[in-house]
Amino acid sequence: MKKTTKKTTSSPATASKAPAKKPAVARKKTPLQQPAATLITAKVDIGFGNHLYLRGEGPGLNWDKGVAMDCVAHDQWTASIQNATAPVTFKVLINDVTWCTGNDYVVEAGQSITIAPKF
Repeated sequence: MKKTTKKTTSSPATASKAPAKKPAVARKKTPLQQPAATLITAKVDIGFGNHLYLRGEGPGLNWDKGVAMDCVAHDQWTASIQNATAPVTFKVLINDVTWCTGNDYVVEAGQSITIAPKF
């Protein structure tokens, strides 16, 4: 004798009911507080056609390749270092080639510094 299997389909009434999920409670999202920007200003006239760069230790900085500063006046350059959580150590260079003289500059994270570098 041949055995036959009967397929059964479950109807919504006979299907096992899973426990109902509780609706998600909306939580207030607290914005992550970003550290204040560290601002570096250099007051120096490096001549028309030249550009000032930063090299150092801090977010986005390294000692091998400079980051261009923004010229805001004929003798004033600025840079904003975002997300620094430790002191930023740096030097400035003309055209990312000529280093300023003297010791490295250091500014605390979230603070501002104005320097007058010599070349």
